[in-house]
Amino acid sequence: MALILENIAKIVSLSEKEQSFFLSKVEIQNHKAKTILHNAGKICKHSYFVNSGILRSFNINDNIVEHVLHFACEGWWIGDMYSLLSQKPGNLFIEVLEDAEIVLLSKENQDELYLEIPKLERFFRILTENSLVAHQERLMDNLSLSAEERFEKFCSKYPTLIQKVPQKQIASYIGVTPEFFSKMKARLLKK
Repeated sequence: MALILENIAKIVSLSEKEQSFFLSKVEIQNHKAKTILHNAGKICKHSYFVNSGILRSFNINDNIVEHVLHFACEGWWIGDMYSLLSQKPGNLFIEVLEDAEIVLLSKENQDELYLEIPKLERFFRILTENSLVAHQERLMDNLSLSAEERFEKFCSKYPTLIQKVPQKQIASYIGVTPEFFSKMKARLLKK
């Protein structure tokens, strides 16, 4: 549990008593690769913190094409934010890509933590703000950058994922077909 406490300590300082209370409100789970933690069409009841492993969130459109929205590596948070915050059915799947140890924080426990430890509300507000900024930046990148530039940004943001995540998922994340991605990557390697 040290990793999640370190993650929180980057933004707010918790006393030992507050740390213990926080830890009493989370649950640790281990999952094998390919496990679906959350299904589209369901109400998201947890946010997930990755102690180890890799997770992704994705959507499947009407043509059965996957669109990867986000990857989460060790030390990152992930969830279907729309569903978690609105408590309405969401449109994202959350899947384990690499065997993972995950910390789950339920919406109700998170709300209780806000009341008992108000500085955690600040922590999660800042996480949400950072997520909003990242999503806006990604949207602008998708509108204005070439596929090669988007791939370069992906490599900068997720340097450890290049060898661990299937190429078709990287292609989906940057918004190109697997075939285009393969050709583009071959071109980049020749440079």
